[in-house]
Amino acid sequence: MFETLKNAFKIKEIRKKLLYTFGMLVVIRLGSQLPSPGINGEFFKNWFAQQTGDAFSFFDAITGGSFLNMSIFALNISPYITSSIIMQLLTIAIPKLEEMQRDGEDGRKKMVAITRYVTVALALIQATAMAIGFGRQGYLTEYNAINVITAVAALTAGSAFLMWVGERITENGVGNGISIVLVINIISRLPEDFSNLFDQFVFGKAPATAVLAAVIIFAIVIGMVVLVIILNDGVRKIPVQYAKKVQGRKMVGGQTSNIPLKVNTAGVIPIIFAQSIMQMPIMICSFIGYTGTGVWSHILKGLNSSYWCKPSELIYSIGLLVYIVLIIFFAYFYTSITFNPLMIADNMKKQGGFIPGIRPGKPTSDYLEKVLDYIIFIGAIGLTIIAIIPYFFNGVFGASVSFGGTSLIIIVSVVLETVKQIESQMLVRNYKGFLES
Repeated sequence: MFETLKNAFKIKEIRKKLLYTFGMLVVIRLGSQLPSPGINGEFFKNWFAQQTGDAFSFFDAITGGSFLNMSIFALNISPYITSSIIMQLLTIAIPKLEEMQRDGEDGRKKMVAITRYVTVALALIQATAMAIGFGRQGYLTEYNAINVITAVAALTAGSAFLMWVGERITENGVGNGISIVLVINIISRLPEDFSNLFDQFVFGKAPATAVLAAVIIFAIVIGMVVLVIILNDGVRKIPVQYAKKVQGRKMVGGQTSNIPLKVNTAGVIPIIFAQSIMQMPIMICSFIGYTGTGVWSHILKGLNSSYWCKPSELIYSIGLLVYIVLIIFFAYFYTSITFNPLMIADNMKKQGGFIPGIRPGKPTSDYLEKVLDYIIFIGAIGLTIIAIIPYFFNGVFGASVSFGGTSLIIIVSVVLETVKQIESQMLVRNYKGFLES
């Protein structure tokens, strides 16, 4: 990877794109430190410190600390991510959107425009809810209409600006801009997290204990990264043979290809969906100040990841089992709405393609669905292992950090994809140079 970046900087065109991307990332980090006007930052930090569970911690991690600082980028690109997921789901439910998605470049531009409008609308709703909901509690320096409007406008504009930055990186820089914005936010919190881990388990301990703890922390992180890489690159290739046919005086076709089915077909979406469902009741109760009584108190603790895997309170680990079931369910659900075996089988049949040993049409669709069900389960198990490892060490050893399996999957996936794009651009540039010489 480092060799790729070194070679990329030798090429003027790619170096210009890399520097542009770096410049935009600097703008993002500077904006993350600018306080939003009219907001009492100290009140919010005190409120945040009283919250339990990882719902707010994860949200703060993907905003790069902007949420805790209540900067103008406090909402960050979370409205855009939510908007993109909503549009994907609506595409399956609304035929007109599905038709628009298939309508080439024009359809793609229309979908992007709709996603932007939905993003701004979601940011406006979230900003308004925060300004009004917390306003009476001291969230604003002074609770009045001017401060409410100012806070809502600043937070909404900050989210819209980051969406624009992400699109500019995609157009003029390298990689997927929105993904890169998300990754730089997560990475910005890693030094603080590792510092907390070393303060807790290494510094001040006996030399042998400190060395052992450092080695274990390092081994766990490296092991998780390797597992994410394996899961991200895992592919099941289905061979496809195309029949020969006569066109004019020539015999065409007869080539062999394959259908690459990723083991982790749904990416990080199942974990995000599962986390959202588990943490939503806790977030709502936190906003309204409800702590729960009787059986509801135990239910909220079961949903709260801070109580999972604790030896003294194992009963609350039932919530972890529910979390695992949700991850597996959403892995199948999300793949079912984004991958259509019947459509692929029909396209293969029209193009004269077939899977050796499998009849075209419905048998091919059934075969693809059977293989897909098998690899989805493997991918879901891999996702589950990555997701629960941080909860295990948090519950048993108290190793609490803002990043977890979700963050690692995002970081590794985006870094690998960005490096592949850089290599692809270098390859294209070399071909151009060869043809022009």
